[in-house]
Amino acid sequence: MVATVVGETGGSLGVEEEFLLVDEVSGRCVPRAEHVLAEAGRHGWHESGGGFHVELPTSQVEAATGVCTKLPELREQLRHGRHRLAGAARAYGARLVAAGTPVLDGRPPPIARGERFAAIAAAYGDLIEDYQASGCHVHVGVPDRETAVAVVNHLRPWLAVLLALSANSPFDHGRLTGYADRRMVEIIRFPGAGVPPFAASASEYDARVAALVEAGVLVDDAMTFWLARPSPRFPTVEIRTADAAATADEALLHAALVRGLVRAALYDLADGREAPDVDDQICAAALWSAARHGMGGPGLDPLTRRSVSAWRLLDALLARVRPALSDLGDFDTVIALVDGVRRAGTGADRQRRAAERGGARAAVHMLAEQTESGGLTG
Repeated sequence: MVATVVGETGGSLGVEEEFLLVDEVSGRCVPRAEHVLAEAGRHGWHESGGGFHVELPTSQVEAATGVCTKLPELREQLRHGRHRLAGAARAYGARLVAAGTPVLDGRPPPIARGERFAAIAAAYGDLIEDYQASGCHVHVGVPDRETAVAVVNHLRPWLAVLLALSANSPFDHGRLTGYADRRMVEIIRFPGAGVPPFAASASEYDARVAALVEAGVLVDDAMTFWLARPSPRFPTVEIRTADAAATADEALLHAALVRGLVRAALYDLADGREAPDVDDQICAAALWSAARHGMGGPGLDPLTRRSVSAWRLLDALLARVRPALSDLGDFDTVIALVDGVRRAGTGADRQRRAAERGGARAAVHMLAEQTESGGLTG
């Protein structure tokens, strides 16, 4: 996981990327995580908290960057982590694939070893028997837990836009679902998932989590399913909205937008502007619309409660974060990366196009190539 944040508040960030391991011949997920992680060894930024980690299914691995303050540094670490894991996967007849859900159907993988993973399996039963959802998680530094909760309140209206832009999971067990983000359909089945509720203080937030743990629907207080939360371990806000990014460039874009949103929230809080208490059901509906359509259809604006195009919602997000991105020197980079997605489409769009040309296995091959290449392609 990302280490304790240092440096300027709202400026430091780290990224955790989850990947699937697929057989290089069949394209189906394979339980080779233990071997691949042993082969990959140390990440190379361990002094900053980066490393490789096991996940719940043995078909999944994670690469965590160290703490970064500049986007070029983050880009280098994202690409390095992918390169190391991809090489280790090839040593065991597998490919590293960045997708929110597996493209092809296959045998459910065993659960990884460990007491906590066993407790999760016991708690959720068949919900996790074939749960291989992979995400891109971003941590941004904040001064304290009270600030973290207040920042999360400010993020709530924007989570659906981040989801739509990052959509990279149109498949479910070998079939195209009609959803751009099938991963969110998987996540929403768990208790307390989706957009976090508004919390007036850290104590209110913690009491809500404690009640869910007491009720037995969460294994512990580190296992909330909300898409944004104060980190249970670090002085950061953690945003877990995005699918695993098909390319390192898209992971970089997501991280930059998240940091911009956190910094914009900090600006508002410094000026005494509290977050709008947007309706929970409207936020849930906006999230569903983003999962269904990605960037290719209508979205729902939680602030106005009106249906607008997903690209207009993204334009509103860019306007929201522009002062923060400009202060960080990130605005031009973000605009260039957004233009890349406009041209090439989201990961979900590209998977669909590949499948139309050559079937689901072609989509797997494309994903494996893009996961390793790092850059956006058509």
